[in-house]
Amino acid sequence: MKRSFILTLHVGFWLCYCLLVLLLLGVFFRNNADEEQVNYYFGLIFRMAVVPSAIGFYLFYVWVFSAYVRTRNLWSSVGYALLGAILAASVGYIGVTSRYGTACLSKTGSVLGGFLLMAFAAFVSGVVALVIRGFITWYSEIKVKEALVQKNHEMELALIKSQLDPHFLFNTINNIDVLILKNATAASSYLNQLSDIMRFMLYETKTDVIPLSKEVEYMEKYIALQKIRTANPNYIHFSVEGSLYGKTIAPMSLIPFVENAFKHTGNKKLDHAISVAICSRENAIEFICKNRTNPHKTSLSDANGLGNELIRKRLNLLYADRHTLAISQQENQYQVQLTIKTP
Repeated sequence: MKRSFILTLHVGFWLCYCLLVLLLLGVFFRNNADEEQVNYYFGLIFRMAVVPSAIGFYLFYVWVFSAYVRTRNLWSSVGYALLGAILAASVGYIGVTSRYGTACLSKTGSVLGGFLLMAFAAFVSGVVALVIRGFITWYSEIKVKEALVQKNHEMELALIKSQLDPHFLFNTINNIDVLILKNATAASSYLNQLSDIMRFMLYETKTDVIPLSKEVEYMEKYIALQKIRTANPNYIHFSVEGSLYGKTIAPMSLIPFVENAFKHTGNKKLDHAISVAICSRENAIEFICKNRTNPHKTSLSDANGLGNELIRKRLNLLYADRHTLAISQQENQYQVQLTIKTP
């Protein structure tokens, strides 16, 4: 909590306290204009009420509260509180008797009664001090916890990205390595696309969000690199519906699902063995990725691969209650359906 706000709490309390004292004096002397008597009682109240209250306030604020935090023992803290009130009342007693003598305390019933009255004033203001200090501590702890949670999220996201990036790069480099032996010119072209992809991963993934169009462009280049491994041009069906303009998304939110689809597709000779569809709506981004599987070799847990659990966790960190992710498997088809709500 900022010191300026803490100072405001203290100043606000003492302003209210002083206004209350002045109000009580005004009510008491509303029909009496004797200046000497007013000054007398003002000085007396200042020494009997304000001084013990101020001392009690800060004894409780610093000493009693620290004692409770250190011991976590309620009864010992009550003992510290009573001792603090007695110390504050003792200072007030010395101030009153040194200026006015003990006779003025007799007006409260007895000297002991006057002392207990000062101790009570110190105790009440001390309780207020504990409330203020408790609120400040509670608020500060909340802020610290929020900062720790945010830092933990950032570290987890960084870890997730570091685990996903090599997985993708190994696949694409292997694809180009296969193509070099067949068509060096085409391999050079694809190498440029890989360069763009690496540039994306090095720079774009450092930001929290990127334009959806960049994620789609990244996906198109990735798919193009995967297509060089099969002679069937209809092996994968990729479609984009709706306007991408103005839409943003966390980088690497979609491509790992496509990556796993290529990894776990059963028969790469079939048309539309992999189907990827992105639909940009007014308030949402919808993503569907389907791939055919071999029911005798691939189970749902196998098809999830390395990336899915990491992506699921990352989506929970980034979008919390603003997304839905459904993963299902039928006899020969595995499907991922992701919807992200957008502002």
